Amino acid sequence: MYIHRRPGWPDFTWDMEILAPPLSKARHKQGHLIGRAEGIGFSLRTEAILQNLTLDVLKSNEIEGDFLDKEQVRSSIARRLGIDIGGLASIDRQVEGVVEVILDATQNYHEELTSKRLFDWHAALFPTGRSGMHQITVADWRDNKAGPMQVISGPMGRERIHFEAPEANKLAHEMKHFINWFNTKNDIDPVLKAGIAHLWFVTIHPFDDGNGRIARTIADMQLARADGTSQRFYSMSVQIRKERNKYYEILESTQRGDLDITNWLEWFLACLDRAIEASEELLTGIFRKSRYWEFFSGKDINQRQRLMINRLLDGFEGKLTTSKWAKITKSSQDTALRDIQGLIDQGILEKEAPGGRSTGYVLKDIVR
Repeated sequence: MYIHRRPGWPDFTWDMEILAPPLSKARHKQGHLIGRAEGIGFSLRTEAILQNLTLDVLKSNEIEGDFLDKEQVRSSIARRLGIDIGGLASIDRQVEGVVEVILDATQNYHEELTSKRLFDWHAALFPTGRSGMHQITVADWRDNKAGPMQVISGPMGRERIHFEAPEANKLAHEMKHFINWFNTKNDIDPVLKAGIAHLWFVTIHPFDDGNGRIARTIADMQLARADGTSQRFYSMSVQIRKERNKYYEILESTQRGDLDITNWLEWFLACLDRAIEASEELLTGIFRKSRYWEFFSGKDINQRQRLMINRLLDGFEGKLTTSKWAKITKSSQDTALRDIQGLIDQGILEKEAPGGRSTGYVLKDIVR
């Protein structure tokens, strides 16, 4: 029996004796991370927020098998938050919509959740009214024209049904109950409320598509409420992407279980703990980047070189060659080579160890 068919749904229960220690640990780490981030300079804090939100958008979509262009996402976030990152990439409608949703949820976390707001998010995620090749109902609850809403995997003829959502004719009532609960202050710890909201929404599965992304967005909104700030320094979606298989396993087992959701909340808190740890590493990387730029002060660095140094500091994928330099900076091969040689002469770049058909370049290890 699915959880939403249990007598008493959705009156969830959980064991606070089991959850109190991981909750306390996660709350302590939250406070430490936010305190550390708010104690750094404005430019570093802005960089941390931009990096975290970019990864959050990318990874929430990757969980669903949807891969967005990183530079488009970063440019869209920077433009909307008024962050100067130099040249902005051209941005397509889908990326703009995805970014708009996460920023509305996290920057306006104090505003009430409403059905209209959820419809607006859904319309932003699917600007063409299609999911892949299929036309879907956008900005409204799903109907029953295509039969029951099921989460299915496996080849045709050997499908496995992981979950079946509530019937379409129950959605108006289900969502009214959920929204009222989400907007009402109660004695549930705000972090636990994020985990409950995530599970509850994705179990109702009110839309034709996009339910997982919106469930994670709602959780992010509630975590912003828990933190009391719109400045996001950690990402649950990044960690869930790393633990994608376990995420789906614990969801399925919980949705096929009873109303005691202790196991789900225990996993949610552990995932949050690991997400915060990963963000501590992100902050460390930003501190390192700052120290590099302190070293570069007084150096003769043009805009193309600055762009590529930042790319390297952010973790350039693959080998940096003159041809990649020329393509990214939209310059000629000769200009790219002069730029690279100029940085080598100033002790900023060096050649990689020989290997392969083309020469690669890396930043010198000048910051310990």
